[in-house]
Amino acid sequence: MKQHQSQNAFERANKLFPGGVNSPVRAFKAVGGTPPFIDRGEGAYMIDVDGNRFVDYVLSWGPLILGHANKEVVETIHATALKGTSFGAPCPLEIECGQLVVDIVPAIERLRFVNSGTEATMSALRLARGFTKRNKVIKFEGNYHGHADDFLVKAGSGVATLSIPGSPGVPAESVSHTLTAQFNQLATVEEQFVQHPEDIAAIIVEPVAGNMGMIPPQDDFLQGLRKLCDQYGAVLIFDEVMTGFRVHLQGAHTLFDVKPDLITLGKVIGGGLPVGAYGGRKEIMDHIAPSGPVYQAGTLSGNPLAMAAGIATLKAIHSEAVWQRFNHLGNMLTEGFKDLGAKHGIPIQVAHLGSMFGYFFSDQPVTTWSEAAQANTDRFAKFHRAMLEQGIYLAPSQFEAGFLSTEHTEAEIQATLDAADKAMGKL
Repeated sequence: MKQHQSQNAFERANKLFPGGVNSPVRAFKAVGGTPPFIDRGEGAYMIDVDGNRFVDYVLSWGPLILGHANKEVVETIHATALKGTSFGAPCPLEIECGQLVVDIVPAIERLRFVNSGTEATMSALRLARGFTKRNKVIKFEGNYHGHADDFLVKAGSGVATLSIPGSPGVPAESVSHTLTAQFNQLATVEEQFVQHPEDIAAIIVEPVAGNMGMIPPQDDFLQGLRKLCDQYGAVLIFDEVMTGFRVHLQGAHTLFDVKPDLITLGKVIGGGLPVGAYGGRKEIMDHIAPSGPVYQAGTLSGNPLAMAAGIATLKAIHSEAVWQRFNHLGNMLTEGFKDLGAKHGIPIQVAHLGSMFGYFFSDQPVTTWSEAAQANTDRFAKFHRAMLEQGIYLAPSQFEAGFLSTEHTEAEIQATLDAADKAMGKL
């Protein structure tokens, strides 16, 4: 694999940006080597500045469910841009995109568009506190809800990848109301409610953890959270920024039949452009200004370009055939990884739901953050480098999920498994 141009670009970038990147995991610190600098995307592929072509399973960390440069999305963005890129005023596209979300997602009665997943989660938390008039929130070790101060406690994603225990710059007072529990261990949540029975405003959880590697919920875990919130009068927030329209068209809460009070969304609903949203019960959402006293605003919220791209994307995936195909390809990929692990005597754990997947080099099932943290990250790094050399672009972190697009076919999956066979042979 040639990397001359990427190396030159990385050297220039290091003079401009901290670590040479504008988001930490992109620097490849966890896997080593120089990150490819991408020139363009085509369907299921990315092509870097050196001309290397990669089957892409990162897909901009989830948003590109239709693959790169989808013709309909690009044409929609172009036509919309000709009419204006931003107004700072209401536009009809907001209504159309919002109605699509409400029609698809059963638990959302009203919503508010924002500009990122971080903005969505921090706004949902403020709303939950304003609604309940309480301050404390329970989050789970290894779950990542963006980089707002309240959430940078034992977080997943890049925080875990770079082994940062918290973050300098976050005052202790900012996280004094953040309580932590263990994902998939309901007893640890019950303990927090026993200690703070009238102080907890909300539980926020990734219903399928995607920021400590992909870890599905165990039986009755999400149902147990719902019961505890009902018992103690707390708001249940599902962070579906990643899982929304990814593990199931209607979200993880539909897949597992648990209705949260609030849901945060992002990624897919922008069709590759910056977007976020939070929504849920009308009773709670009506506390947001100007209907209620909880303030939140954004200059670019409901941006017409993001709304147009989101509309085109949501319409394209609103098909049972699309999800049947995701399930088929996801099974083919993860079962293939499992079979190759057995062939080469390499312990590997795999997971797949809808268009999301994950894998750990571990000899035990991974259901919690502590188990994820014990996975063999050295082996992961070697595997990642070997796959990249063969044209397969996987997330450069053990603690990130992988994604499929509608542009991936059995041919790409088989090419990936052939590359994995060679890569595992070198481990």
